[in-house]
Amino acid sequence: MIAVLLGLNYWAAHKATEVRRVRIPYSPFFLAQVQAGNVSEITSMGTAIQGVFRVPTHPPNEGAATRFATEIPAFADTNELAQLLESKRVVVNAVPLDRGAPWWENLLLGFGPTILLLLLLVWLLRRSRGSALGAFGRSKARRYTPGGRGVTFADVAGIDEAKQELSEVVDFLRNPGKYGRLGGKIPRGVLLSGPPGTGKTLLARAVAGEANAPFFSMSASEFVEAIVGVGASRVRDLFKQAKESAPAIVFIDELDAIGRARGNTSFGGGSDEREQTLNQILTEMDGFDSSTHVIVVAATNRPDVLDAALLRPGRFDRRVTVQPPDRNGRRLVLEVHTRGVPLDPSVNLDRIAASTPGMVGADLANLVNEAALLAARRDHAGVASGDFSDALEKIVLGAGRKVLMSDADRRRTAYHEAGHALVGMLTPGADPVRKVSIIPRGPALGVTLFAPDSDRFNYTIDDLEGKIKVALGGRVAENMAFGDVTTGAEGDIEQLTRIARYMVGRWGMSDKVGLVAVLQQDGASPFAATEGFSQRTRELMDDEVRRIVDEAHREVVALLRGESDRLDALAEALLARETLDELEAYAVADIERPREALLT
Repeated sequence: MIAVLLGLNYWAAHKATEVRRVRIPYSPFFLAQVQAGNVSEITSMGTAIQGVFRVPTHPPNEGAATRFATEIPAFADTNELAQLLESKRVVVNAVPLDRGAPWWENLLLGFGPTILLLLLLVWLLRRSRGSALGAFGRSKARRYTPGGRGVTFADVAGIDEAKQELSEVVDFLRNPGKYGRLGGKIPRGVLLSGPPGTGKTLLARAVAGEANAPFFSMSASEFVEAIVGVGASRVRDLFKQAKESAPAIVFIDELDAIGRARGNTSFGGGSDEREQTLNQILTEMDGFDSSTHVIVVAATNRPDVLDAALLRPGRFDRRVTVQPPDRNGRRLVLEVHTRGVPLDPSVNLDRIAASTPGMVGADLANLVNEAALLAARRDHAGVASGDFSDALEKIVLGAGRKVLMSDADRRRTAYHEAGHALVGMLTPGADPVRKVSIIPRGPALGVTLFAPDSDRFNYTIDDLEGKIKVALGGRVAENMAFGDVTTGAEGDIEQLTRIARYMVGRWGMSDKVGLVAVLQQDGASPFAATEGFSQRTRELMDDEVRRIVDEAHREVVALLRGESDRLDALAEALLARETLDELEAYAVADIERPREALLT
């Protein structure tokens, strides 16, 4: 086959280099063209003649041609031909005939492309390491080799429980013989689960840094390609590399991308590429023996959707939940992220931690970075407390927009935000007001920031009803001041509706519906009801939601009517200053701040 291919290449290259000449008869066509003076020059060797017409000519059965070739018959009078050529001023050459390109050029053009193609195939086969899928089947994992200033547990703060869970893994990688003597087996896999940004990937790298072991990192989505079998091949290659570098850690991020429960997809079946990849991971983890010092660490935000085979003993034996840090944890995280940041003496990290409930490590790192950028923009020698305050405001409320609003829109926005703030100040269970502004931020024309004094993990009915009332405050204040309503309360209505539906359909806070979960779990639409409930139950849930909202609305209307003077004062102050911080807002409304709010 290769010989045939080489021959075809040589023939094609030879044909391409040949000069095309038409074959013409010596008599009468050639002689007639000479007599007519249409031949400009000829080259002869023996009886063979090659020449050029002055004007393209049509030989018999040929198209228009400029170059020609012919043969002189043996009986022709060459002296007479020479005289005729001389009389017609035809240039006669005595050089060798034009036989095309030299042999070495034909050889190079003929065999060169095929040889290059064969060399390329050999190189690709060597790179594929014998895999039928070639380079597609190789793992894309990034390897971090210990050395220099790696990530350690000192760089991870605020999640001490998770670090303690992983300390045994580190000790095993450092001293594997210690556990083998006592018959103990280290977990083959560790599953880190928790909300995004809590530090799962950082934890895995810290384990590798503490153990001084190679760290192979790869996202689960990188295993899967359109070509069936690529994912499984990449899994084999990844674990092969890890075993060769043992003791080592294999980190698979976003495991739920390939680890979802099998059989739940609408197509694909057992030959589905994702299922093949998952099966290969299960096989590789089962193939570990006690002497294989490779630990698989995986991270996911959705542990509830993982296949049961992944979670059984022998696979991911240990599951570590990484939760958002509490107030003290947030302070420790801020200390880690501000190590290389020059701080102004006015900065109080404990106070910043108290004002950032619910933020995870990634949020706090972003907060420090935004504050540093603001300080650099303002030419500060160090990052000041005001820089942190403005950065937090930008992250939580959004960046201010330069929108030219009419006086009517500004006044309506001022009453809307004043309504939110005043209801929050006067409603038990509502979070303290931290800032009120009518400066447009993001999609909103104004914002009112509420923040609890401490981390909240449970909410009572009064707390939730307080949130509903605060959300209603803006719409009610608008209606009282202007006698009509606008679309500005869209976000408020969505928020209070979601809270009311969860109260009834998930948290059992309605006597009529009872202690049943009518709504689906997180991840599904909060407006979708679970299958198996009757239409009457759903209608009853809707009635209870409406009752909760209507009762809250009546109370908010009565509250603001009785406090109209304070509402007007807050609105006028916002029109004059545009932004009121916590102290100013409570002072303008002539309301004493909650005692806990003073402590922060």
